[in-house]
Amino acid sequence: MRSIDIHAHISPESCFDAMRQGKDWYGITPEQIFNGHKYNPRTMWTPEQRINDMNSLGVDVHVLSTGAFFYFYDRDPKQISAMNVECNDYVSQLTKDHPDRFAGLANLPMQDVKASVVELERSMTQLGLKGAMIADHVNGKTYDDPEFYPLWEAAEQLGAVLLVHQGGDTVVTPRLDEYHLTNTIGNLADRAVTFASFVFGGVMDKYPGLRVCLSHGGGYTCFGAGRMDRGWQVRSEAREHISSPPSTYLNKFWYDCLTQNEQALRFLIDSVGIDKVLFGTDWPFDMCFDWPVSWILSLESLTQEEKEAILWKNLEALLGI
Repeated sequence: MRSIDIHAHISPESCFDAMRQGKDWYGITPEQIFNGHKYNPRTMWTPEQRINDMNSLGVDVHVLSTGAFFYFYDRDPKQISAMNVECNDYVSQLTKDHPDRFAGLANLPMQDVKASVVELERSMTQLGLKGAMIADHVNGKTYDDPEFYPLWEAAEQLGAVLLVHQGGDTVVTPRLDEYHLTNTIGNLADRAVTFASFVFGGVMDKYPGLRVCLSHGGGYTCFGAGRMDRGWQVRSEAREHISSPPSTYLNKFWYDCLTQNEQALRFLIDSVGIDKVLFGTDWPFDMCFDWPVSWILSLESLTQEEKEAILWKNLEALLGI
């Protein structure tokens, strides 16, 4: 029994070397990292410390992605492109040093689509990474905007896996500024909007080979699919780019298992198909699973075949690892 985690974060050591010395890093200040982002110091662990923790959790492989607080889509694209190069080189080196324990996803300067295409191609053809982690939007632009078409075309041709993970403000802020609701509610709403932008905007029809994984179980996507279908039936603007109901696109995406609820995970599997559900933990942040492998193995509503598909078989096939 293997386990491969597509949703595990890390931070470049050079960033925190600079932070400890009180220095800026590609224009980012220590205050912005440690205070603004409530940084979790476990992403500074050495590879050996991380592997020891993985062993204690029963996780064999982390598909590493630098934390979402490294997006900085609102910053100077040249500066952030340089930062992304260092982030991606760092992740790539870890996968080479520990090929049996780590695979990797790139970070991209999404505010500059042309630069993002270049960095995705470099990351996959030269660094051996498997795709990229991206936010739900870029400074308010959703992914049906034609500006992003060159990136989707490149990702399709390269066979890149795009892990969509929240970053920054959610679609319903500032009403959710209290009680950590930006994460527990806003995060999930963002993922449904991302699904809708890819589908209603015709992106998945234009690029049928695009491989998109919606983190946190796709948020409210599956629960809201019936209402999206109704909108498609009765509103002409919802049918502008697609000729089939939105629910027929559910199985064109992948989803991690990070629902933190057995009934929700069962509903996700039944909605999208077991072959589209991947193991993801959100390591090492406080919203992650405490004992992720044990949780999956303990679920009575899942068959043994379904547990194996989630824990490793689906990601092994998707990423070729």
